[in-house]
Amino acid sequence: MKANDLKINIKIYAYIVVFLLGILGVRLAIVQLFNNDIYQTQAKENRIRLVAIKAPRGEIYANNGEILASNKLVYTLSLTYMEINDYEQVSKQLVNILKDYYPEITLDFIEQKVELQKDRLFEPVIIMRDIPWELVVKLEESRRELLGVTVTVEPLRYYPQGALSGHILGYIHSINPDELSGTEVPRYNIASLIGKSGVEKYYEQELRGKDGARRVEVDARGRPVRELVTLEPESGNNLYLTLDMELQKVMEKSMAGTLKNLQSKYPKAQVGSAVVLNVKTGEVLAMCSDPPMFPDDWKGNLSSARLPYYIPQTSDYDPLNPGAITNRAIQSTYPPGSTFKPVIGMAVLEKGLMDPEEYSVNCGGAYWIAPYIKCTGVHGNVNYYSAMAVSCNTYFQEMGRRAAKDEIIRVAGEMGLGSKTGVDLPEEKKGLLPSPAWKKEYWGAIIDRKYEALQKQMDDRYAELLDVAANDDERRRLEKKLDNEKAKLEAQYESDYKFNTAWQAFDTFNMSIGQGYNDYSVLQLANYIAAIANGGNLMRPQVVQKIVSHDNKVVKQYQPELIRKVDIKDTSLEATQRAMLQVAQPGGTAYFLFSHFPANIKVAAKTGTAETGRKGDDTNREFHGVFVAFAPFDDPEIAFAGVVEYGQHGSESAGLVARAVFEQYFGLVDHLAAEKLEQDSKTTPTTKPTAVE
Repeated sequence: MKANDLKINIKIYAYIVVFLLGILGVRLAIVQLFNNDIYQTQAKENRIRLVAIKAPRGEIYANNGEILASNKLVYTLSLTYMEINDYEQVSKQLVNILKDYYPEITLDFIEQKVELQKDRLFEPVIIMRDIPWELVVKLEESRRELLGVTVTVEPLRYYPQGALSGHILGYIHSINPDELSGTEVPRYNIASLIGKSGVEKYYEQELRGKDGARRVEVDARGRPVRELVTLEPESGNNLYLTLDMELQKVMEKSMAGTLKNLQSKYPKAQVGSAVVLNVKTGEVLAMCSDPPMFPDDWKGNLSSARLPYYIPQTSDYDPLNPGAITNRAIQSTYPPGSTFKPVIGMAVLEKGLMDPEEYSVNCGGAYWIAPYIKCTGVHGNVNYYSAMAVSCNTYFQEMGRRAAKDEIIRVAGEMGLGSKTGVDLPEEKKGLLPSPAWKKEYWGAIIDRKYEALQKQMDDRYAELLDVAANDDERRRLEKKLDNEKAKLEAQYESDYKFNTAWQAFDTFNMSIGQGYNDYSVLQLANYIAAIANGGNLMRPQVVQKIVSHDNKVVKQYQPELIRKVDIKDTSLEATQRAMLQVAQPGGTAYFLFSHFPANIKVAAKTGTAETGRKGDDTNREFHGVFVAFAPFDDPEIAFAGVVEYGQHGSESAGLVARAVFEQYFGLVDHLAAEKLEQDSKTTPTTKPTAVE
């Protein structure tokens, strides 16, 4: 290249550089002179953080004002992923600090939290709630190494009564992505805690408050410099329940004690549930399910060691490890056993085919029609009242035959059995009131599946044989044999289908003693007994009495709700009330429970010993104990229903719980006296203080 050419090229490059510098200068001038306000605002906004202020959840009270669910201020540890420069280093440092407090928080644990929130990493990732003050201090001391890790103060649910009323209250837990996407209320984020069961879930929208926010200026390290604007949170509404806390405490205490005593003889007796209703209003005065649930276990990260207590890690039901997550008063169903016999009595009375005074059945120890179901004893001549008192199977099978299935089903349906009660608690089970239509559908599906499988097995077998047939003659012989076997299978199917899907006489007999396909919740049993007691008013059970705002204004007051006036004659109801009274009188199966009650507090009851219906159980030795009752007989106030799984006899299991509850309600025995004395001793000085001279 010539020297002249080189000089020309250098000159061209110099012009280009000057030109570019000129453009840059002009651009800088424009930014400084014309866009100064825009970029200055953006710079300021980059220093601003919007910090959510969690709203306190509404509190929950018993009917006497005793607090059941409250809130307390706790320290919450979280990390803001978008503010972390070296995520791996910060995570390791955080795990190292936490190891002495929460060894379960590992790098994998944090990674799972981040992964769960991967689509919303602009929001803080909650690592742990309710951390101790000592840990807060350690975290603050390591602030330089933990950029993006924050500790905030927020209200967190607190259940001061422990497990008391745990299943009714329910629990709160972290919202999951499906719930977050499905909610119509824009008050949740991935870090939200929401009601997952019980009252906490059913009244979530009432209990949840409205979060506030603070606009905070921070420095380059994310540390707050000053607070700019604060939008105060709004607390959720408070709930007042219908629960009578004395009855609730006595019921839970008695159930736990009864189960413990039974387990020495019947190891499977691990589960019990019971309900007490106000028969005039439908208010739930007490409801328990044992094993108990501790709501405080769920508001944080439930430990792997604790999880099997609530949710057994086996596919098959294990009576020795039943799981505590289920509220068995409404979410489990049971055969009612002999507590169903009042339905049979009312059904036959409605048809006018029985005089309650007439000794129309002679019990010789078993019913005289196949399948000859045994009775609980040899009772001789019995009428409605004496048969109910001794729970005579023979009498009620005969009454069931007279009433016939359609009337039994109608009366049971009128009493709300086999239907949800509509109680204000989530996930209530419907149970099963069997009928011919149900049986045909249920067994028809089972038989169809059975014979479809047999048909396929046959077709597959002959397909293989035909494939290897030596010649056409052998093939024709196999095809003829296949046609014959198909015809036999078809005939067998027709016979099996016709017999199993049709309502048989033994279905009526089994139903008449509360067995067969009968399956009802404890709450349904309590509500049906309440309807008998109050003269035929089927009420909707209610758990919440009123909703009150945080400034103490009544938002809603619930009134008693009548589902329907049952279509059963007053005379049938009155005769059934008197029959149930005989159960707790001399000679009745529940007399020993209430023999000490005064004459003005008479109890009407029915005991039940129900076959479990569970696969593998011994049908001759293993039974659920079922018990129902109402009192006082002359002017009923409360109704009780209870089931103790594998409790054998109702009077010796759930009946003991009923007795304790009735004693407490009517002031006959103070079952909480020892507990009250213990509490008083903790608050009252045992010695006089020394006088100050």
